[in-house]
Amino acid sequence: MKTKIRFYFAITLSAFLFFSFSNVMAAEGNSSNEKKEKNKVQQVIDTLKYDVYKGEIKDSKTNEPLMFATITVQGVNVATVSNSDGEFLLKIAKDLPVNTIEITYIGYKNLEIPISSLKEKKNILKLESVTIPLGQINIYPLDPLFLVKSILAKVAQNYSTEPNMMKGFYRETVKKNRTYVAISEAVVNVHKAGYKQIRDDQVQIYKGRKSQDVKKMDTLLFKLQGGPNTSLLLDVIKNPYNLLSEDFIESYNFSIKSVTKINDKIHYVIEFKQKENIDIPLYYGLLYIESTNLALASAKFSLNLSNEDEASRMFIKRKPAGVKVTPTSADYLVNYTEKDGKWYFNYARGEINFKCNWKRKLFNTNYSAMTEIAITDRDEQNIVRFRGDAKFKVNQVMVEEVNNFADANFWGAYNTIEPDQSIESAIRKLKRKAD
Repeated sequence: MKTKIRFYFAITLSAFLFFSFSNVMAAEGNSSNEKKEKNKVQQVIDTLKYDVYKGEIKDSKTNEPLMFATITVQGVNVATVSNSDGEFLLKIAKDLPVNTIEITYIGYKNLEIPISSLKEKKNILKLESVTIPLGQINIYPLDPLFLVKSILAKVAQNYSTEPNMMKGFYRETVKKNRTYVAISEAVVNVHKAGYKQIRDDQVQIYKGRKSQDVKKMDTLLFKLQGGPNTSLLLDVIKNPYNLLSEDFIESYNFSIKSVTKINDKIHYVIEFKQKENIDIPLYYGLLYIESTNLALASAKFSLNLSNEDEASRMFIKRKPAGVKVTPTSADYLVNYTEKDGKWYFNYARGEINFKCNWKRKLFNTNYSAMTEIAITDRDEQNIVRFRGDAKFKVNQVMVEEVNNFADANFWGAYNTIEPDQSIESAIRKLKRKAD
């Protein structure tokens, strides 16, 4: 009989992390000769139809990588996001009438690059930082709480009230100490409901793959429930319950920290922390509010874990005897992109770290779970809701729904988040074990 530990992973109560005792062996890879031949053909087709560009986004002065920068193709709804090392991979259909890409990042000037100047690999694109002293501009209201309340008051004005069809790339990883033990990736179709609609967003797995090293987790088997649904819940405009709702706003102190630029537009940087008289763990972080229309462009926030017992109770629902599980950090990021005066969900990332302290064991075991989704394409036509059997459900587990890693060209023409070098190494190791 398996005993499970369950953790809340997102800012609502519908996404969990699972621990269970298990001695299950890793599934065998799907690598028939027929599939290998099909993949070879696909590689040729993709090369003929798509241009592929790889590179890095860096700070022009420090040469430091800029993580999670947005790279868009001007004139169409095609985009990608740089990874935590600033690396990006962008695929553009040859028949698209486009000439320029644009890179945007918080606190930096936009950078436009002619597509004709890009190489297939090793493009180093550098952005210039910009600072705006707070005293040099006229703050619209001198009340940060008014700014925050304006975000919700102007949702219908600033965000699409009509549904959109989106395509995105989703990844989730699990690390035990410093070693990757599970990686899942998928190209997903997203039915993004209008921001004033009661309907939930829907996700469909278009194409996915996984790698697992269950042997390294044969004492505790770790699974993420909810998959890409979990990342979509970080859309705090669509799901404001714990961060931006009227009830929760009264639980925070807000202050204007600074002013910066995103996409060449001035944004107020609002810092928020939970009030001292609030006992339950809430959040602290930064809100980036566009100064003209008062739209939320980005939010970076973390769960307050100072009350260790209460934080543990939020995450842990059941656990085996003899182990104490303590969350050590829970960090979240959501970005929106603007087009023609409307803001759209663009990128979200969540990561939780925790330690497992076993009785009669000298050392703790540290686990880390991460999910992220980047929207790479958007369509305002052909809007369809997914049937019940076609959508990915909130109680499903990603690693149980997709197959093992196969060939390196698996993704073909789809824009993905360029994997960190450590993930690439982990994929190669896990693939060898699955073959």
